[in-house]
Amino acid sequence: MELEKITDSLESGELELEQSLALFERGVGLIKFCQDKLDRAQSKVELLVDSLEGEIEAVPLEEGTESEE
Repeated sequence: MELEKITDSLESGELELEQSLALFERGVGLIKFCQDKLDRAQSKVELLVDSLEGEIEAVPLEEGTESEE
């Protein structure tokens, strides 16, 4: 996993400052991307559980709201 490699590289202490900053920024971006995916998954679960009749029904999320990084 890319985030694990970034963490390992940063923890090694062998990188130049500029390399460390670039990897740190990439890591933050990956964390935000993953958090967004988790939030969307949680929203889907909540939509399935909270249907009006108390029955489970699939409700699609708005199309075009997912962003790929």
